[in-house]
Amino acid sequence: MTHTLHRRGTDTNLSGDFPMLCIPAQGFNTAGSKPKLQEFLKIALRHNPVNLGEMKYGNMYSHSQEQVVENASGIAHAVFDNEAAVVAFMRDLKVADIGLSVVISGLFTAVNRCAQEAGLKPHTVEYSLGIWGNTDRLPEPEILEVTTMCGHGMISSNMVTSLVSEIKNGTKTADATAKELARSCCCGVFNPERATALLQVMAAK
Repeated sequence: MTHTLHRRGTDTNLSGDFPMLCIPAQGFNTAGSKPKLQEFLKIALRHNPVNLGEMKYGNMYSHSQEQVVENASGIAHAVFDNEAAVVAFMRDLKVADIGLSVVISGLFTAVNRCAQEAGLKPHTVEYSLGIWGNTDRLPEPEILEVTTMCGHGMISSNMVTSLVSEIKNGTKTADATAKELARSCCCGVFNPERATALLQVMAAK
């Protein structure tokens, strides 16, 4: 199970969204995992991630990249916006063989293509079955496309709506707003590049 599994969107706007995480198995290989998590993040930085974070500490929009790496201890995260970077990162991880579980979320065809090009075979595949229950109470689909990029629900729909209004009024840019939202997603799986595009579309309506 992963908090990056339930991102909403279209094939088009999800095609540049690849959150990845590295996690030790509790009770099995947690001892001595800190340098391995740090290595995961250091390797990720070679390939220009659009976000980088550590579950308990924060991300590269709330702290420096160096601080995120230094404080890696629980679960490390990196987000990429293109397949080439994902493939290159996977290849480097394969060589590094850090001995921890690595999870990638994204469109199945894209993720499978990346794994194949990197010479890797997925161990497990998980599906999101969507949202069940009284879905009439959910925000609009375009708002959910932004808020579900924070798997722990730290970005509220009202905040997105308010910020879109500021973009419309010209008091903020979509890029600055996306980075502001990214700070609220502590563990660093929010994709500000995708968010910028989504916010621009909403503000244009």
